[in-house]
Amino acid sequence: MSEEALRAELVRRSRDLHARGWVANHDGNLTARLGDDRFLATPTAVSKGAVGPEMLIVVDGSGAVVQGTRLGFSELKLHLAAYRTRADVQCVVHAHPPTATGFAVAGQALGPPFMAEPIVSLGPRIPLVPFGLPGAPELNAALGDALADADVVMLQNHGVLAVGPDLETCVLRLELLEHLCKVALVARQLGGPVPLPDAVVQTLADKHRSLFPRTGAGPATVPNETPASAPAASAHDLVAAALSRFQG
Repeated sequence: MSEEALRAELVRRSRDLHARGWVANHDGNLTARLGDDRFLATPTAVSKGAVGPEMLIVVDGSGAVVQGTRLGFSELKLHLAAYRTRADVQCVVHAHPPTATGFAVAGQALGPPFMAEPIVSLGPRIPLVPFGLPGAPELNAALGDALADADVVMLQNHGVLAVGPDLETCVLRLELLEHLCKVALVARQLGGPVPLPDAVVQTLADKHRSLFPRTGAGPATVPNETPASAPAASAHDLVAAALSRFQG
């Protein structure tokens, strides 16, 4: 994706978060990797419903603005911690979906997996990261530890954050987490969700890892099994195909 196309996609997803009611005021932030030590980001002090391509900024690995006239947001170090932890991460989205954020501010984790399909998209674990002020080194470290084996996390007394190979995948992961929290809320009123058997969780977790390989710091290397003449499948398409085979 060209930088121009990525800017348009970031703006579209930003406005989508606002339209869903997952951000308010100046809440939420989105970033995307442009290349080595360069990241496209939404600026601070702008409603996500009003973001335009010309407002976006480019920051380096230290968080300094290297392109654009606006300022970086205070939670930028969280995004940079995610990129440092996982070289396969190409995009990061932080928002406040009401139900998932309700769990986070209550200090309530979802616990063991209780539905099969979400494991393929989100993995077997959704950590609850302890509260920390934006920019606090201990919060950045805790987030890095959580993302070592998770793709979406709940931030205690704060909100949720998702990483992925593209912005679509990040938003879909937030959408799925919000849905899971709604289901969990009802299940807890009925006695609590019944966890899936460990063997089932392991099988689905293996499928998740095959679809979304993780790499540590350094250049990301993701196997490409798509013929050069065929259009690349999106992460959403790959998950849908995997679930179809599982359910079949």
